[in-house]
Amino acid sequence: MGNGHILVIEDEENIAKLVSLYLTKEDYVVDVAGSGEDGLKKIEEISYEAIVLDLMLPDYDGFDVCKKIRKTKDIPIIMLTAKDTEIDKVVGLEIGADDYITKPFSPRELTARIKAVLRRTKKGEDRQEVITIDSVTIDSKRHEVFVSDNEVTLTAKEFDLLFYLFENKGVVLSRQMILSAVWGYDYVGDTRTVDVHVNQLRTKISGGCKIATVWGVGYKIDDKI
Repeated sequence: MGNGHILVIEDEENIAKLVSLYLTKEDYVVDVAGSGEDGLKKIEEISYEAIVLDLMLPDYDGFDVCKKIRKTKDIPIIMLTAKDTEIDKVVGLEIGADDYITKPFSPRELTARIKAVLRRTKKGEDRQEVITIDSVTIDSKRHEVFVSDNEVTLTAKEFDLLFYLFENKGVVLSRQMILSAVWGYDYVGDTRTVDVHVNQLRTKISGGCKIATVWGVGYKIDDKI
């Protein structure tokens, strides 16, 4: 299957063909869905390594498709859109998108981001560690997180972020360090991405352990609530 199986959910035929061409050259197997309904159907039938999801689809809003996927799957999602406002980006990240790239875009950059997503996924599969801090346990091999024996569902990006924080318990990590380690490429834009994901984690592991803000620097895991 080459480097991986990718689904592109994009109704603009020229863009779908361009993305498919570049990814195929990089030895990925690519499927294309021209609507949200078609994309959701393919996801139920086929196991994909990553999804490129357009925000503006003829039947569903891309945000809605993302939320539907996240109910049952933790497949990395890169959202593709013509919108470039801060609120759109934050909403996309909050509902579970792993990355966000705006049109017009460089197919080479999109390919690089997909490679980074897949490298992080493979790295996570290779981990053997089980780490417990306070009442939160993260199992990197099984890709599971428990708070007081109750399993918590995280997106792929949230999981990577939490594991990175756990690996560096007590160490103050700058937002740029987090972007580099978790996103895996030179991120273009502000550090709001990190803040959004940290806030999501705080909600999901509430009461389990504390992600402390170090003002003007970044974040760290405290082992005291």
